[in-house]
Amino acid sequence: MLSLKKQLFLLFSSIHVLSFAQLDSVKTDLNEIPVNAIRIKVLYRSVAQNVVIISKEQIQNSPARSLQEVLSIVAGVDVRQRGVGGVQADIGIRGGSFEQTLFLLNGVKLTDPQTGHHAMNIPIPLDAIERIEVVKGPSTRVYGQNAFAGAVNIITKLGEKTSVVSTLYGADFNTFGGSLYVNIPVKKRLKQAIALSKDASDGYWYNSDYQVTNLNYEASFRLNSKNELKGVIGYTVRDFGANGYYSKSFPDQWEATKTGFVAFSHEYKKDRLNILSRAYFRTNQDEFRLKKNVPSFYTNRHRSEVKGLEVNASFRSKYGITGLGIEARDEAIISSNLGERNRQFIGLFLEHKKTFWDKIDVNVGIHSTRYSTNTWRHFPGVEVGYNLFKSLRSYLNYGMSYRVPTYTELFYVDPSTSSNANLSVEEAKTIDLGLIFTKDSWRMELVYFNRQTTNLIDYVRDSSMISPNPNKWTPKNIGKVNFNGIEFSGKWIPDFKINGVEFKEVAVSYNYIDASVLQQNGLESKYSLSALHQQFITSFTLELVKKIRFVPVLRYIERMNLNSYTLIDAKLIYQHHPKFKWFAEVSNVFDEDYTEAGYVQMPGRWVKIGVNLRLD
Repeated sequence: MLSLKKQLFLLFSSIHVLSFAQLDSVKTDLNEIPVNAIRIKVLYRSVAQNVVIISKEQIQNSPARSLQEVLSIVAGVDVRQRGVGGVQADIGIRGGSFEQTLFLLNGVKLTDPQTGHHAMNIPIPLDAIERIEVVKGPSTRVYGQNAFAGAVNIITKLGEKTSVVSTLYGADFNTFGGSLYVNIPVKKRLKQAIALSKDASDGYWYNSDYQVTNLNYEASFRLNSKNELKGVIGYTVRDFGANGYYSKSFPDQWEATKTGFVAFSHEYKKDRLNILSRAYFRTNQDEFRLKKNVPSFYTNRHRSEVKGLEVNASFRSKYGITGLGIEARDEAIISSNLGERNRQFIGLFLEHKKTFWDKIDVNVGIHSTRYSTNTWRHFPGVEVGYNLFKSLRSYLNYGMSYRVPTYTELFYVDPSTSSNANLSVEEAKTIDLGLIFTKDSWRMELVYFNRQTTNLIDYVRDSSMISPNPNKWTPKNIGKVNFNGIEFSGKWIPDFKINGVEFKEVAVSYNYIDASVLQQNGLESKYSLSALHQQFITSFTLELVKKIRFVPVLRYIERMNLNSYTLIDAKLIYQHHPKFKWFAEVSNVFDEDYTEAGYVQMPGRWVKIGVNLRLD
């Protein structure tokens, strides 16, 4: 007799088979969405890379209360949360580590030189996000360092008219949250929006309470038909119990971060010429204690600062589109543990895109970079797309990528960890081969990739017969790692009914990744041998009766040398009024026992109930 979870797993799969096997579909404009997460913008139907777009409607329909939870249902993205509520999570792409993923807000880099653990300190509530673009594969040619295995670009959009969006919810464990997003345009030239959000909880196990506060202001001012100015300023404060975050020996760990972000840009458009320049500044303060109420026992305080300037230009001619750019960035840190450090980056970008016979498009480019005292390094890339038929497109791309070690990897020391100031830069060569089928409301993609990494950085230690192991974790360049993977993803927006249930969207994806790690015998690995191995995700958007929508999501996750688990989350939406809706969310419906990162036991079944109001 099959267990209830297995029966539901088979039910999810059979519904998908049924859905893909019959009934007519309706046309959508999915392929006409412009993709901003690449240097030369193209329509979604014309990409020659593995790119996923998460629309505003998909975000709002998903059973998620944070950006991290939204990304957890994207194929090939490995989300490892330390607790819930968007407090802290590590995001890997295609088996890559959290240090190898670059996050951007409207194209502005959100790097943190201290550690990638803080990369997602992003002060944007879900109601303010227009869409999310996830680029899987090497993006160094486009963004420079840190875009090693992929990049995530969060895009907001200012409204044309005054509007207010407010969300309130409550949940188990004395959890509550709310957000307010207000668009306030002034005439036709000035657009502006302010976003506020607050989430807090007593926690689902000992010392897992948290408070997260976000504030963000964004504006654009059109000077004339050719010139536009944009600005954004954001601030987020996170205070949380960190039981199991980095060690299981100290259950009273505590951490607090404060992150500020400001960026200004100017865009010039005239005929075939486009020039975008921007300046940005990001600062992050991090305080960590091994014993929350005894700061004198062990406390680390860090403050990192990143300042950057960029100028990018593109020009259209009869020979195609030519893009070029230059960036300069300064990364500094003042730390009680890491000391005072500073390094500078300069990068040059050049690329050209040309279409032949309306069937073949070729994009060739290179990123050249130098940081601090190192010599210049060059990272070329090429993407080739070929339209086999009107509905079938193939692509082949090759790219080189790199990542500079963080200050934590270079200098951090504690009772169980040592540092390594002599770490080399990680480098990789990646090849993608893909097929994309699009027709009416269908989109399916099949991708094979191979990533050959050299000088991969991992924390390792000598094995020991003593328990617990007394040897320290030390970051080292462990050698070569070869990743091979295959991914299938399919999405259908059918708009059909079965027994009165209307299918609005059906999605399914499967990933298989194999990694062969070449390292010295007798060493224990902390991260590289726990990469994503298999992942299956399926979801539906169903309209049960008029005004009631149901969105179940099933995820199966298997990581190398770790226990696999299956999670089912669900969301029920009651559209009481066009501008007013209730929602109920259930996370981990079957109370699965699982861990994603560190030694943090993730919560069991968790129920949230809330309301969303839109006024315009």
